[in-house]
Amino acid sequence: MRQLTDNFPIQIAHRGASGFRPEHTLAAYQLAIDLGADFIEPDLVPTSDGILVARHENEISATTNVADRPEFRDRFTTKWIDGSQISGWFVEDFTLAELKSLRAKERLPHIRPNNTKYDLLFTIPTLAEIIDLVKTVEAKTGRKIGIYPETKHPTYFNSLTFFNGSNASLSIEQLLIDTLIAKDFTATNRVFIQSFEVSNLKIDLTDLMGKNSLKLPLIQLIAPHGSPYDFILHKDKRTYRDLITKDGLIEIAAYASGIGIAKELIFELSQNKTQSQTSNLIENAHEAGLLVHVWTLRNEDIFLSDRYKGNPGAEKSELIKLGIDGYFTDFPAKISNY
Repeated sequence: MRQLTDNFPIQIAHRGASGFRPEHTLAAYQLAIDLGADFIEPDLVPTSDGILVARHENEISATTNVADRPEFRDRFTTKWIDGSQISGWFVEDFTLAELKSLRAKERLPHIRPNNTKYDLLFTIPTLAEIIDLVKTVEAKTGRKIGIYPETKHPTYFNSLTFFNGSNASLSIEQLLIDTLIAKDFTATNRVFIQSFEVSNLKIDLTDLMGKNSLKLPLIQLIAPHGSPYDFILHKDKRTYRDLITKDGLIEIAAYASGIGIAKELIFELSQNKTQSQTSNLIENAHEAGLLVHVWTLRNEDIFLSDRYKGNPGAEKSELIKLGIDGYFTDFPAKISNY
């Protein structure tokens, strides 16, 4: 499934050009497109009135100025999200209008101080606005851009209801499919949908797409440690590493088009020849009919192993040599030397 471009592997702008602008802003997505990204990636969470917006997490104190807004002090709370206790301000406790009154800021100011000059300049974008941006660029340039949304914490959000009394579900899957249909952005080569959980891909999204005659490719995300939260909740003892054995990959291929895997696992498994089940992960995934997309390539040394410090391009080159089909990056730059 070599999509939108003859260039391969595909380049996926992780939260936009988040190495150059505060993540998940229209400015970050626009710059990513300008720099040549094939796909832009929004992490999606729902507002209390059922609108999908782009935020890294539903807790927004690190990415907005909400803590500085006295009228929202009473929204500070503590919640259990996927088994972890988290305190702060949460998207699902705000209407879209209230969120639009906030401003985005750099999430990693100690690592990306240059991005702080853009603090408080941009609002939180909706998925609909991101699609509109893509369509505007396409109309001007004739170039096709894809969108690669992640459904964040799907089990958690499926347990919630709107706070406006409508008693409607905050299902990200339903809201995502509804938005894609409403915006007429449903071509198979335009969208990848990703998740760290399994059942929302295997069951919820598969069922929703079937009901709406859609065939959008799904991507099973693979973390270096732990297990999908829905597995934990249902006492399924399998881990992410169980999912990338040969049998696990075959199981994934029954509902997904690919895996989105942490780069640490790729390097670890490519060098560890004693793990016969996973040492040939990319080859085994391709044999199962799966694409392999790797996350996340970043330029800063703090995110690089000793082998690649000072030379992030070498890391990307090594991954391409290993046979990946795509990569997520904070620094999309096909038209430069990054």
